[in-house]
Amino acid sequence: QVQLVESGGGLVQAGGSLRLSCAASGRTFSSRSMGWFRQAPGKEREFVARITWSGENIVYADSVKGRFIISRDNAKNTVSLQMNSLKPEDTAVYYCAEGTGSFWSYWGQGTQVTVSS
Repeated sequence: QVQLVESGGGLVQAGGSLRLSCAASGRTFSSRSMGWFRQAPGKEREFVARITWSGENIVYADSVKGRFIISRDNAKNTVSLQMNSLKPEDTAVYYCAEGTGSFWSYWGQGTQVTVSS
């Protein structure tokens, strides 16, 4: 069993930055991929970014490419999402997930990000 806890969400003005963190516990963390997803009101959950256990393979959604940076610290069992140049359309609940990279086994409870215009 894996527990994921996100933190770092909040309210920010357009153009600002936030850094989300996800702490994992329960079993070995470093052998799995980690991902960030988001769900805006009235919309389906969508992929944001993912990173392999080594950190060598990183994929971003086109909508965040060049603005968001995903990283991980296997020693601390954490994955982070640095979000820059935030836009109102980035407003959503952000979730971290752990899995193979194509199938996600565990999810956090989510953290709210609100970007005001």
